[in-house]
Amino acid sequence: MNEVMIEARELSKRYDDVLALDKVSMTVRRGEVLGFLGPNGAGKSTTMKILTCFMAPTEGTATVNGLNIFEDSLGVRASIGYLPENNPLYPDMMVLEYLQFASEVRGIEKDASRKRIKIVVEETGLGDVFSKSIRTLSKGYRQRVGLAQALLHEPPILILDEPMSGLDPNQAVEIRDLIKDVGRERTVILSTHNLAEVQVACSRVLIVSKGKIVADDSPEGLRERAGKSRFAITVLDRGNGLADRCQKALRELAGVESVRSLESDSGELRFEVIPRGTEDLRPLLFKSAVDQGLTLVGLGREGQNLEQVFRELTTTESAPSAQPAAPAS
Repeated sequence: MNEVMIEARELSKRYDDVLALDKVSMTVRRGEVLGFLGPNGAGKSTTMKILTCFMAPTEGTATVNGLNIFEDSLGVRASIGYLPENNPLYPDMMVLEYLQFASEVRGIEKDASRKRIKIVVEETGLGDVFSKSIRTLSKGYRQRVGLAQALLHEPPILILDEPMSGLDPNQAVEIRDLIKDVGRERTVILSTHNLAEVQVACSRVLIVSKGKIVADDSPEGLRERAGKSRFAITVLDRGNGLADRCQKALRELAGVESVRSLESDSGELRFEVIPRGTEDLRPLLFKSAVDQGLTLVGLGREGQNLEQVFRELTTTESAPSAQPAAPAS
């Protein structure tokens, strides 16, 4: 777990006057499943293309499996199993035929190729379709075929760019579980903007926004680091402008930063209360309801989920300033 498999140092990429990556540095160790997270246009795909030697950075460098991307690009490519966002399959080929072709391209000898194809077909659950045309397969099975080709040469590193894109929920769960299984003995970078994928599949999250890294932590650590809890209070609605009076009274409480009205059932008023610090406001909210003679029917505390943290880190107001990212990333 301590062996560094990928190390990027000050990676920058400029397209004319557009800065897609701005001095990105990161380290990924053996056995990690890293979620590389960010909104569309943040620089995720640009980073992946640099690490796989598809394109060169404008500045900076990186090593992959101990090999420099400039000095040994072929060695770097041999160390990586790569599944790009647009899975490049040949739809007129059968699954077995395609894997044989991919094996030849990789330079795997014939005897070894047979063994590897058998193994990856089993690993990726393609046994029922390996004699079928790729054209007839569902999107989920096509992703399995793409993952199988990425595993053929037994790479120590897998880089997967939006592997669940376009899948229905059932297919996404299957591919996510498959990635977790095949990633147990490999280093995996999962590039995505899907928060559910990261929470379930990844041990570590790296968030990029506008070409810069804005967070590097575990999913649990990100939620804890966000700090503030949110409190929800629900009272019976007696009319006569009670909603406005109640909201005003909550805002005036010590330790309260903001209050907003939430959608609630008929006959009830529900508010979200954001504290200034980390204090538990429930005793104060309960006392306020009693003092105002309100009928309290609900009071709870909720921690921020990863989606809320993600929005705070990648919105214009909170993300670090940088040049606009390239549209293709």
